[in-house]
Amino acid sequence: MIKKELILPFYLKATIFLIGIIALITILYVAQGIVVPLVFAIIIGILLQPVVSFFTRMKINRLVAIAMTLFLTFLVIAAFGALLFSQASRFSESWPVLVDKFTVILNDSITWASGYFDIKPQKIHEWILKSKSEIINTSSAAIGQTILTVGSGLVVLLLVPVYVFMILYYQPLLRDFIRKLFNEIHQGQVNEIVTQIKTVIQHYLIGLVIEAVIVAILDASALLLLGIDYAILLGIIGALLNVIPYIGGIVAVAMPMMIAIATKSTAWYALYVLAAYYFIQLIDNNYIVPIIVSSKVKINALFSIIVVIAGNALWGIPGMFLSIPLLAIIKLIFDHIEPLKPWGFLLGDTMPVLLDIKPILKKIKSKSK
Repeated sequence: MIKKELILPFYLKATIFLIGIIALITILYVAQGIVVPLVFAIIIGILLQPVVSFFTRMKINRLVAIAMTLFLTFLVIAAFGALLFSQASRFSESWPVLVDKFTVILNDSITWASGYFDIKPQKIHEWILKSKSEIINTSSAAIGQTILTVGSGLVVLLLVPVYVFMILYYQPLLRDFIRKLFNEIHQGQVNEIVTQIKTVIQHYLIGLVIEAVIVAILDASALLLLGIDYAILLGIIGALLNVIPYIGGIVAVAMPMMIAIATKSTAWYALYVLAAYYFIQLIDNNYIVPIIVSSKVKINALFSIIVVIAGNALWGIPGMFLSIPLLAIIKLIFDHIEPLKPWGFLLGDTMPVLLDIKPILKKIKSKSK
């Protein structure tokens, strides 16, 4: 008996695909409290695996090696957190002074706007007071939600180290499980995909950390040379925001520009900050990223921006940081599965050669003659 292959029409395939995508996004959104820390733990576990392997090669027990790796990671994060906290506390002490300076600048701007647009200053002040009261009411209503969000964030912070420890410990078991999901025919392809995913994530994240350190030093140095207050804090925040492609750089330069306007006697310092950050971005995009963060998996700018915005809509700020590594993994899988290779090509940055039609037109004309 000959088995007939069931061929579905295109509209039915498209419908099933869309329903599957909607169901997957819904599950990821509803279960984000479980999925987000687990994804972070998997990525951190892949990043720390070479350190664990280094300790095990030194004849250290695997369990002790994992504990030592996590302890060293905790020390690095704690030192970074202490530096950030000390700078943030200094910034909070000067916050009332900054508020007063912003108030003076706002009043001067209102006076200028009322004269230029022929609007009574009283109306502008009334609009500002109305907006301020609405913001206060909205903020007070959202206090409970904010407390819940902070509480859930603390729970996530406690869960991630546990997940990382378990993933590192059961890494051989998980690797064999992935292999056994597929037939022996596809074992070689599965091993290649898993190995490449580990390599890409490790190279990408290590390069990202090095890039963040270099950008933080450059940003802080530029702000110190310009005499901008809180240069170290703003440099670190700018480097962290720079991790978010395209969008983070805009927010990173806006903060020191606002501080420069509030603390300096002239607005020219804000333009100096903009010029300095633009120069640093040129160095970052043309030298640091290609040399240090360069990866075998290239994502084009269009889908990088789309996936960052989608990650923010789905999981908030953690989604913005996770979006690019996850998209790199998806593209890597697409590139190794024949029916999905066109989608991998669409996500990449390889531009096809444009067809030059002039020789073709000349041939047509010569034949017509």
